[in-house]
Amino acid sequence: MNPGTQARLDRIGTDGRYLTVPMDHGITLGAVDGLKRIEDTIDAVTRGGADAVLTQKGIAPRVHPNKNGAGYVIHLNGSTATGPDTNDKRRTGTVEEAIRAGADAVSFHINVGSDSEPEQIEDLARLTERAREFGIPVLAMTYARGPGVDEADPERLGHAVRLGEELGADVVKTGYSGDSESFEHVVESTRLPVVIAGGEPEGDHATLDAVRGAMDAGAAGVSMGRTIFQHDDPEAITRAVAGVVHDDLPADDALDRAGLAVEA
Repeated sequence: MNPGTQARLDRIGTDGRYLTVPMDHGITLGAVDGLKRIEDTIDAVTRGGADAVLTQKGIAPRVHPNKNGAGYVIHLNGSTATGPDTNDKRRTGTVEEAIRAGADAVSFHINVGSDSEPEQIEDLARLTERAREFGIPVLAMTYARGPGVDEADPERLGHAVRLGEELGADVVKTGYSGDSESFEHVVESTRLPVVIAGGEPEGDHATLDAVRGAMDAGAAGVSMGRTIFQHDDPEAITRAVAGVVHDDLPADDALDRAGLAVEA
């Protein structure tokens, strides 16, 4: 890895661990709760301990004044929930555009098992090649997702993260298999840092239990969107997640330290 790529990875993580809050959902879902006043949300999650935030390129002017020194990742593909196929992610930007917008890294979403997988493989391969020329890290969001695909199957998830490494990514993000034991296979499928997605919010304790389980399996952190930015207190839930990712706290202790009541 060249020193520029490593330096930029250090800007979006802490000691090799990552707590990223993606907020690129405006393309997919529109201006949902947490994104209408995205400046306030960015300020809250970075005060809570997020290492980096992630958006599409057009939101960059709203990010920089409010990220409190945190890193910045620009996402380079997308789709809408109302379109013909939400799994068919299309290019929305370039490495050069991300650099001009002040990004420390770029990210790209690929659905392994979807009908659009072949084009996404080609796009990710081209992206990592271009990013390497500029020393820009690539976060590959490699999901097991498509017709008949079990999105929590550890074999499928392991294949997805390995695909990210094979195509030249620097960090891979995928779904959580549901328990620490099965997720070990996913982490062992690649030499890259593996971070888990948040998915649909299911309550604070369920969120922290998943983070704890992933970290116990050897994960390098999380990239959680709606679970954090749509929380009643984005700063507090970020602080709780940071307690697990960066301080190795048990779920209950992390919630307690963040001032969030432990659910019965």
